[in-house]
Amino acid sequence: MLIGVPKEIKNNEYRVGLTPSSVREAVTHGHRVIVETNAGEGIRATDDEYRAAGAEVVTSADEIFVRAELIVKVKEPQAVERRKLRPGQVLFTYLHLAPDPEQAKDLVASGAIAIAYETVTTPSGGLPLLAPMSEVAGRMSIQIGAHFLERPQGGRGVLLAGAPGVAPGRIVILGAGVVGTNAAQVATGIGAEVILMDRSPEALRRAANQFGPRVKTVFAARELIEEHVSSAHLVVGAALVPGALAPKLVTRAMLPTMKRGAVLVDVSIDQGGAFETSRVTTHSDPVFELDGIVHYGVANMPGAVPRTSAFALNNATIPYVLEIADRGWKAALGKNEQLRNGLNVAAGKVTHPKVAEALGRPYTPPLEAMAAA
Repeated sequence: MLIGVPKEIKNNEYRVGLTPSSVREAVTHGHRVIVETNAGEGIRATDDEYRAAGAEVVTSADEIFVRAELIVKVKEPQAVERRKLRPGQVLFTYLHLAPDPEQAKDLVASGAIAIAYETVTTPSGGLPLLAPMSEVAGRMSIQIGAHFLERPQGGRGVLLAGAPGVAPGRIVILGAGVVGTNAAQVATGIGAEVILMDRSPEALRRAANQFGPRVKTVFAARELIEEHVSSAHLVVGAALVPGALAPKLVTRAMLPTMKRGAVLVDVSIDQGGAFETSRVTTHSDPVFELDGIVHYGVANMPGAVPRTSAFALNNATIPYVLEIADRGWKAALGKNEQLRNGLNVAAGKVTHPKVAEALGRPYTPPLEAMAAA
């Protein structure tokens, strides 16, 4: 199969769909890979390294989209890229369609086969291609929150680690999944006071066993969210319903009860956000203030640490890339139910139930759409 890797064009997105080592894996399996020039620049991988791995380096994204049978990216295709997709072409990347009806509309119209990293599952229901970036984003959320708590950045002027004779900062993490537990790991490491909230008793039990008394686990009842958010210096939104819009756990009405200069870091923003007042921001303009509260809503947080995140992502994605390329997308998805769960759009149909529900579009079962493609 001919695999194409375009350079990412989302604001300050420095990751790349395939690293040189992943290209070498694909070539070893008998596939051809074409890579846009400078696609690996953000991770300090040169065109010569891609050539040495067996890739053909081409000068434009247009050539990638015209020639490739399988497009491997990191972030959702931007509008200019969606116009280049063609019927039957396979796109494998993060999509996050639930809060993005324009992207969904364009993918449906393109006739392309869109497989989303974030809805591929494991047999036990885990999210193996979302997990590595959730780990990175969870860990980043604390350092980002710490930065914007600094007074020159508009924050309250609190050091999360505290100081001798001065209490540490108080962090509330909403969601005890991969993002939340990785945030808690960093937060406890710097000595902050940490409250981890979730509606799943099992998730809270796992977190309590992992962290012991360093983290206070609390059931995420509405009244308790209001109580703990009002006293927090930093709130991390880490809620996830796979494929669906994130639940709004912090409302506009809660903001006046919060400490002035507190920071909200919404890691759930790529699924619509866990805070009612969130909106998508960018690495070049990452925060805004509302009612005295600093909001951070960058939807591609791991793009700021591209070497770490690109290699972590490739470690997870390359087996699936090879499965699709080795067998062809229909056979691969037909044989692997967990990979089939990643199918979001095919043959002009929305094929993931939570995505269809969020977008208000008809749902077509994946096998039915695959038969029609």
